[in-house]
Amino acid sequence: MKNLDYGIIGNCKSAALVSKTGSLEWCCLPNFDSAAVFAKLLDEKKGGSFELKVTEDYKITQEYLWGTNILSTIFDNGSDAFQLIDFMPRYQRDDRSYYAAPDVIRFIRLLKGKPSFKTLYNPKLDFAREKTYNENKGNYIKSYTTEGKYDSLFLYSSFDLDAILEQKEIELTGNAYFLMGYHEKLIEQSLDRTYLKYQRTKTYWMNWSEHTTKYKHYNEEILRSALVLKALTFKKSGAVLAAATTSLPETIGEERNWDYRFCWIRDASMVIKVMAGLGHAKSAKDFLQFIINLIPHKDEKIQIMYGINGEKNLTEHILDHLDGYEGSKPVRTGNAAYIQKQNDIYGILMEVIYQQFVQFDTNLENSEELWTVVRGIVNIVEEHWQEPDKGIWELRTEDRHFVFSKLLCWVAVDRAVKIGEILRKGINDTKWISLRAEIYDDIYKNGWNEEVQAYTQSYGSKDLDASTLLMENYGFIEASDPRFISTVKATERELSRDGLMYRYKNKDDFGEPTSSFTICTFWFIDSLYKIGETQKAKELFDKLLSYSNHLGLFSEDIDFETKRLLGNFPQAYSHLALIETATNFSKGVLPQESAAVAF
Repeated sequence: MKNLDYGIIGNCKSAALVSKTGSLEWCCLPNFDSAAVFAKLLDEKKGGSFELKVTEDYKITQEYLWGTNILSTIFDNGSDAFQLIDFMPRYQRDDRSYYAAPDVIRFIRLLKGKPSFKTLYNPKLDFAREKTYNENKGNYIKSYTTEGKYDSLFLYSSFDLDAILEQKEIELTGNAYFLMGYHEKLIEQSLDRTYLKYQRTKTYWMNWSEHTTKYKHYNEEILRSALVLKALTFKKSGAVLAAATTSLPETIGEERNWDYRFCWIRDASMVIKVMAGLGHAKSAKDFLQFIINLIPHKDEKIQIMYGINGEKNLTEHILDHLDGYEGSKPVRTGNAAYIQKQNDIYGILMEVIYQQFVQFDTNLENSEELWTVVRGIVNIVEEHWQEPDKGIWELRTEDRHFVFSKLLCWVAVDRAVKIGEILRKGINDTKWISLRAEIYDDIYKNGWNEEVQAYTQSYGSKDLDASTLLMENYGFIEASDPRFISTVKATERELSRDGLMYRYKNKDDFGEPTSSFTICTFWFIDSLYKIGETQKAKELFDKLLSYSNHLGLFSEDIDFETKRLLGNFPQAYSHLALIETATNFSKGVLPQESAAVAF
């Protein structure tokens, strides 16, 4: 059975996935949302990969270098061994700007003996739409297309270039390197230069980790998740991606395959809230500026998602020529969900703005911009909160009155009132307070199902939905309230299966879901903890952590039967929920040696 046994490397510009055997099988250059240059992940035969082939007597082990997004894969047959160190460069220059070239560097360190391997360098540019040609140009191998959309890629190495292209046996006699870049290099590449980039990148990540809040319990899991979230941040704009991949199926052989290389306002806002709590204020501020830049006009509506540079049109396309992950078609680029209406995004965005005012100093100009955004959001909520929408799960069937969407409309107005109090703006308080009470009463009356004894998925429905577990988290209800306790119990009875949670069990656009949505299990564990079932919550948490891959990474979904990871990977939403749940189990933070700094 295949699993998502990959590690992510990245530099806040793009990312790549490397398998547990050191095979580079997913990479989009120059940016996260660019066309893939390696996509074996989505088609074993056509997708392309960059592999080091060794004989079967080699044992292969893999781990991250501590506190970094640098991946180490060791090949050892007992007498011969070498280390493959994979990373994308990111470090601060002397002028304090950041170097983050669209490059993948594979630094090879000789450990002992005379190990040997063959190199399979097989890029397939532009998602393998057209044939890719590889040519030795003397100083580098150039890969390029001649039909369709032109694209090119450059490989530099200390190894003989013909030996790479011809897949000849290479005996390692000392340290060596591969540097794969989207752009042709203007400076001669060398082993010394590669090693310097490695050390500088390692220093960058270790400094970043050092300034991440430390916890007494689960600190290793929290830090790894924080590093994943940082790797999914597009530094240029401040956007945060949902995941690094497209079209990894929620269930093998089905059609729930989506492109997640975009910024969902809901997901990203939650990520930023967590990152700010971990001491990385700059990430929160960068994301807020991203949002402000998306709303240039007072009457402009907010989409549920945007491209990483703020693109508003994310038209969906299907790549028919690719077979998909384990034959799960279709493979998609773009995401048609961008046109959906989801009323919950306003509350989550307002929550982040509220946290900004509570936690950080905000200059007058920024405060005025944010206050304009706040007022605009309240106006939108006031006008539309009573309307049905697609909901948090982006159902493509009819609109409904989802309880979670109503809850987040309440959150939007509640936080707006509190922001107004902070800024000492009392003009709209009475009107907003009345609106907040009106939405609260509507949810209290229509969201609760007396027969089920729980808040349900939508008004008038008996179906349970894991998103209602967040009602306490957002301050709508106390953990000790009998209604919340009853909702947690009912949700467990209906949606829990062997300690894993369904999002919901009622049929959607593609039938009844057959895999567990990872974040929902974290939400459930968090709820158990809050209603006092601490021991049970901790046991389920430890069990869930054991379902991560060999590097502690999670995707979007987990198969109920096999516990294999499914869905896009690594999933920001899952790692954000892991952090939130883990910090609940930690009784305090460790003292920091120095104040948090921005990276």
